[in-house]
Parts: sequence; structure tokens; C-alpha cells
Amino acid sequence: MKRRQAIGLMAGSAVSAAATARAQQTPRMWTVGVATGSAEGDSEAEERLEAFRQGMRDLGWSEGRNVRYVYRWMRNDAALGRTMAAELVALAPDVVLTSGTVATVALHTATDTVPVVFVNVTDPVAGGFVASLGHPGGNMTGFTPFEYEISGKWLVLLRQVAPAVSRVALMGDIGNHNFKGFWLPFEEAARRAGIEPLRMPATSAAEIESGIAAFGGTPGGGLIVTASTFSLVHRELIESLAARYRLPAIYWTRFFPQTGGLLSYGPDSNAMTREAARYVSRILEGEKPANLPVQVATKYETVLNLGVARKLGLAVPPQFAALADEVID
Repeated sequence: MKRRQAIGLMAGSAVSAAATARAQQTPRMWTVGVATGSAEGDSEAEERLEAFRQGMRDLGWSEGRNVRYVYRWMRNDAALGRTMAAELVALAPDVVLTSGTVATVALHTATDTVPVVFVNVTDPVAGGFVASLGHPGGNMTGFTPFEYEISGKWLVLLRQVAPAVSRVALMGDIGNHNFKGFWLPFEEAARRAGIEPLRMPATSAAEIESGIAAFGGTPGGGLIVTASTFSLVHRELIESLAARYRLPAIYWTRFFPQTGGLLSYGPDSNAMTREAARYVSRILEGEKPANLPVQVATKYETVLNLGVARKLGLAVPPQFAALADEVID
């Protein structure tokens, strides 16, 4: 064999071997942190996170092959959240998904460099997480479920199902900027309807129990449970107390009427969390959170538990049930 031919064969073999080696290389393992304000094992939170993982799989991210997830469960505890956020940042994740205000505040405090995609955060501008919805400008962006005016809509829907209510309490963490935002439209709607608007603090299980017990002792009461992590952590307690005191209540996500609540009105949280996978993927591919506009939910759904309505002695208008997106019986 001539020398030139031998060199050509060797070069061809080397290129082929390199291509084969690249094909056989293990792809880079990206790390995605997941921080939620819920408690580990909470079925609603687990359902939402599975929606996120499915969204990632649909985009080609396979757990154990090219992505790994690191979880932190903050149990609606701000102090615990700060500790866990610091732990998460120390692991140097490529991006973090946060769910709820408690987790998002914790990550906002812990880092201004690690990219963060949030979901279920109302008014991220007032929360200080982004400069504006259209131009976040920092290391955070995400998906926000509500405009504050929805609290007036909650009242309207509650009265359609329970027209006898004359006093309605807005339950939430009254120190949270979200609660302050929900209060004003709710108060205005209540005054127009001749309804007495009341605040019901809900920063702990004990406070929730004492608040509902005191409020539920007088007839004519109704309850609006605002969007915040407290409601998920204490979901079973809130639903059981509302049933015990025969309080008609409206919630912000379908998971409540699915598990024993009366009524909900809000976006599909699972769909929103699944959509968050798209932003996480884009960040892993090199885009910056500062350039990804915050997305606002535009489609809302009404879910009614007719069985709970009957237990409360409510005669739900047939036209209301007909217009609901889902009726559970």
C-alpha cells in the first residue's frame, strides 16, 4: 500500500472513531432546582410537579439522562424557606423552578444570579421579583395566575351559589402583598352588593381554626380563600371547618372542589406549571430570564361540587351549573 493511501485510511479511521465517540458520549447532566412552598407529599403539589416534568419530557429533557431535579419543600415557612433556598443555591443549579410566593421570596433573597422561573405568584412586580411584566430585567421571570380584580369575581360567583350570604370574609396572609391587592377590589364589590367585607388572617392552623370558628358561629357568612401557599398547606383543615360550620366557600383552584370544597374559579394550575417547562428549557438552551416576559393567565375555569352544595342546603341555579366548566356530583 502506498504511503499516501495509508495516511488517508488512518485519517478516515480517526474521523470515524471520533464521530462514534461523540455519539457514545454521555450528554451533559443539567441540574434543575425545584422549590415549592407546599409540604412534601402534598397531592396537589405532586400533581403540579408531575405536570412540569411531563412538560420537560415533551421538550426532550429526560430525567436521569440529561436533566436531574433537586427538590426543596418549604411548608409555607419563611424561615425554613430561607435555609432551603441557601442550600439549593449552594448546589449551583442551572435554573430553579419556584412555586408560590414563599419559595419565590426565598430564592429572590438567596440569589440574584441563578435563573429562576416562578409559577403561582400574584403581582410579581409588587413583590419585587421583576421590574415589569414585559421586561423582567433580572434573574427571574415566570407565570402569574391572577389580576387582583378576580377577588370581586369570586364574590359575585359565591353569591350566585349562596345568595343568602350577608357577610363574607377574605381569608389569607394579611401581611402578604397579594392579600392587600385582593382586598381592595373585594371590598369595593362587597360594598356595592351590600355585603359586609371582613378580613380573616390565616398564618397558622390555629389562626385558621379560631378564625373560622368565630366567623361561622353567626348565620349568613361566606368565605373566600385567596391564592397563597397557606391554603394548600392547610387545605384539608379549611375544607373540614367550612363543612362543620356550613360556610359556603369559594377557592382559587380546582383542587379544592375536587377534594371536598364547594366552588373554585381560577386558571388551571397544572397547565400553567406545564407551560413553565418551556421557559426552563429555553433558559437551559441559553436564553436569559431578563428577556423572557412574564406570562399572565388569560383562561379561567369554574368548578362546582354539587354534592357539597347539597350538604350545605344550597339550591344551585341550573343555569349556573350549566355554565360551569366542571360539575362534580
